[in-house]
Amino acid sequence: MSKCTVVVPCYNEAARLDAKAFAEFAARGDAQLLFVDDGSTDDTLGVLRGLEAACPGRISVYPLPSNVGKAEAVRLGLLEACSSRPTYVAFWDADLATPLDDIISFVELLDSRPDIEMVFGSRVNLLGRQVHRRLIRHYVGRVFATAAAVVLGIGIYDTQCGAKMFRVSDRFVQQLQEPFIGGWIFDVEMIAREVNSRRGTDLPRASTIIYEFPLTVWRDVAGSKIKPGDWFVVGANLWRIYFKYMRPRRG
Repeated sequence: MSKCTVVVPCYNEAARLDAKAFAEFAARGDAQLLFVDDGSTDDTLGVLRGLEAACPGRISVYPLPSNVGKAEAVRLGLLEACSSRPTYVAFWDADLATPLDDIISFVELLDSRPDIEMVFGSRVNLLGRQVHRRLIRHYVGRVFATAAAVVLGIGIYDTQCGAKMFRVSDRFVQQLQEPFIGGWIFDVEMIAREVNSRRGTDLPRASTIIYEFPLTVWRDVAGSKIKPGDWFVVGANLWRIYFKYMRPRRG
């Protein structure tokens, strides 16, 4: 069994899922892939079942009976992945905006750094890298990232990249037991839960166990399910996360 299981949430991805890329990666045996079908209404489940049949033991499918949203699909997928106790679990966007090969780099980083518990892909368009985002999404993303960093009290650059890996532990599994309240920004909530769980303990600060991995390649894939109006909801959810996890404790 691979030391890493990667959760890939899918909702109506039949038309754009790169089945060949996933099958070729799975065949290499670097990680197991767990596709979570989030109650798709197209042929996504059929496509995923085909992948599962083509790569037995390396690709599995976890179908949800109805659409519950990306946050819950990821949470349930991570819990399912953790049940077999791999060393690491991850979630990866189905559109492959982040190449699958970066999974290997994330694993190597965690192998070499036992002090690190989480690796987050970070979309920084440095010279010599191919990180391409639409200009409006870049600027909106920077405003949100700044707000999220203030709420979390951590100087994080990119909370929303859909490529993240975690070291499996009882603490991590415990933090997945409760559904997220943040909707699309469940990534921020995962960090908030980590910060909150370390308050008043001798554990290292959350900022020291998270590593932002500057991606060498990232592409803005058409077909995003986030609409401009969703950002108003995102702002409200960021406020809810602050009050539930980050507000200073009394006493």
